[in-house]
Amino acid sequence: MWANGAAYEYYVGRWSRLVALQFLKSLEIPSDSKWLDVGCGTGILSQTILDIASPYSVVGVDTSEEYIEFACEQIHDQRIAFHLGDAQSLPVESAAYDTVVSGLVLNFVPQPSLALSAMIRAVRLGGTVAAYVWDYAGHMQLIRYFWDAAVALDRTITVLDEGRRFPLCHQEPLSQMFRNAQLEKVKVWPIDVDTTFSDFDDYWSPFLGGQGPAPAYTMSLSEEKRVALREYVRKKLPIAPDGSIHLIARAWAVLGARKK
Repeated sequence: MWANGAAYEYYVGRWSRLVALQFLKSLEIPSDSKWLDVGCGTGILSQTILDIASPYSVVGVDTSEEYIEFACEQIHDQRIAFHLGDAQSLPVESAAYDTVVSGLVLNFVPQPSLALSAMIRAVRLGGTVAAYVWDYAGHMQLIRYFWDAAVALDRTITVLDEGRRFPLCHQEPLSQMFRNAQLEKVKVWPIDVDTTFSDFDDYWSPFLGGQGPAPAYTMSLSEEKRVALREYVRKKLPIAPDGSIHLIARAWAVLGARKK
């Protein structure tokens, strides 16, 4: 599911880039800091760190070899290095980073509490650990419209709905996980970005790329069922008279400081 960097960029990469920018501005991390990007994927958050945070160094870790290769092809900066690795057992030194971040990843980690423990181990005492995840259950609207339509057509696939599958897409469970860890000064906040599609094809085409649960489900369907889903989604979307579609994408962000 996570193997085509270009398809991911077309699907949600263009929107997650906007979220990454707002997220980093909220952290207010000093320049010349050492950063670790856990689940770096195609390098969107890492690139944004390089662009606006004036880091001393950035290390990105991800389980997808294809995404790591894509990130290396896209980002050429002597301050950054990418490595293969599991978020639940990070292949990095303890207390080696000033800031450890994770963008749109914790929902997909089998045991997110293990990933958070690994992130805390990697950050220095007093350092910042922060993450953000899509609000699949609410205002990540481009995906919410999709699953509402898919479930309406086939109640048996309710279990695939990301809003139901991932408890951390809700504010309180995300906050509670950080509060239960060795972190203090925990803060949770929403990040909303506009997601305007020029027309229905601009909205629908990314679901044919196979990157992520919704596109993977779309491509698992027969052609007949895929067309039925497409037309059901089309009927439900708020399409403007000029054909454009104006939605928002919300992520929940959370941060804490490692206890000294």
